[in-house]
Amino acid sequence: MGLAKQGAATPTRRNFVRATALAALSPALAPAMAQGAPAPKSTPAKAAHALGPGFGPAPGVALLSRNENPYGPSEKAIAAGCAATEQGAYYADRSLLYLVDMIAERNRIPREFISVSAGSGEGLCAAAQSWTRDGGKIAAPALFWDTTVRYAERQGAKIVTAPMKDDLGVDLDALESIVDDDISLVHITNPNNPTGMLLDPAELRAFILRVEKRATVLVDEAYNELTDIPEAASMINLVRDGKNVIVSRTFSKIYGMAGLRVGYLMARADITARIRSNIMSWISGPGLAAAIASYDDDEFLAESRARIIEGRDMVVVAAQSHGLDCLPSQTNFAFINVKGDADVFRDRMARERIFIRGAYQGLPNWSRVSMGRIEDLSRYVSALPKAIAVK
Repeated sequence: MGLAKQGAATPTRRNFVRATALAALSPALAPAMAQGAPAPKSTPAKAAHALGPGFGPAPGVALLSRNENPYGPSEKAIAAGCAATEQGAYYADRSLLYLVDMIAERNRIPREFISVSAGSGEGLCAAAQSWTRDGGKIAAPALFWDTTVRYAERQGAKIVTAPMKDDLGVDLDALESIVDDDISLVHITNPNNPTGMLLDPAELRAFILRVEKRATVLVDEAYNELTDIPEAASMINLVRDGKNVIVSRTFSKIYGMAGLRVGYLMARADITARIRSNIMSWISGPGLAAAIASYDDDEFLAESRARIIEGRDMVVVAAQSHGLDCLPSQTNFAFINVKGDADVFRDRMARERIFIRGAYQGLPNWSRVSMGRIEDLSRYVSALPKAIAVK
C-alpha cells in the first residue's frame, strides 16, 4: 500500500523510519544523532564567540526583528550538525532521502511529493518562478511575507493583490475575486506574517477547493507548529488528496535552525517535479543532519513552543496595559498598533539596543516584535513606556 493511502503513522513505525535513517548514515555521525545523545562539549555560545561577529546578535543586543527561535537548535541537532561537519568533505545527497522518508511518513504522502530546499525560502522562490515563467501572474493578499514573491517579480513576474479585511485578516473572498485566467499561482501565508493571524481552517479549505481548479494554491505554513491547532490548521490533507496545492514548511522557526537553512515543500508528484526543476542549491550536510536529528524531538519542540508563548503573552499584556492594540497571534511574533509612528518607535527602541521592525507599507502605526529570550523581552517591556511617549 502506498504511503498516501496508509493510516496515521504509529510511534513504532515512526521510530523505525528514524532508526533506519540513522543506521544508514556514517558510523561516525549516527551516534551523535541517536536518542539521548549528549550535546558537544563546546557550548553554542562559546562556539559562536569563537567564530567572531556576524553569527547571532552582538553582546548586549536584543534582536527581536527576524522571527528566529532563540532556543534552538536542540542539543541533538547541535551534536548531529557538529558530527556532520567532520564529514564535510562529502556531499550529503544520499542522506537527503532519509529526511524525505521521515517527512513522508509523518505526513502520509509518497516521497515524490516532497522537495527539500535551502530553507523554505528557496523552495518558495522556485515555486514562484516556476508558475510565472510563461507569463502567469501571482495573486496574494495585500499584506503577507512577500520576499520570495518579489524574487519572481524581479524575474519579470506580475503580482496582483487583494485588500485585507478591516481587522487586517486575509480576505479570502476578495482574494478569490482576483483569480482570473491570468493567475497561475495564489500565495497565502498561514498564519500570516506580519499579522500573526490564523485563517479559519474550514474556510481556507473551502477556498482552496474552489480556486485550485483555476490556479495552483501555495500555503506557506512556516509557523504551523506554533499554532494552537497545528494538525487542523494545516492544508496537508489536500496535498494528500492530490489537489492543486502546495504546502511549505521550514526548520527555521520552531526548530531554531534559521542559520542552517533547511525547508521543504509538499505537493503532488507533478507539482513537486516542477518545483524541483527550479531549486538551485544542494542541502548543507550539517543542516541536513540537524534536521534529521530534531524532526521528531517532541520534547524540545514542546519546551521551545512553551517558552515562545510565555514571551508572547508577556509582550501582549505589557502592550495592552499601555493602551496599545495587539492582533491575535499564532506565531512567534506580535503585531502591535503603537498609536504613533512605528518607525520612530523602532528608532527609540534601537537606542536601547533593542531591534524590532519598523512600519509596514500602508500601516505606519503597526510594529512587529519577534519573541526572543525572556531576558530580551523584559528589556523590550521595560523600554515600552519611553518608546511610546509623545515628545
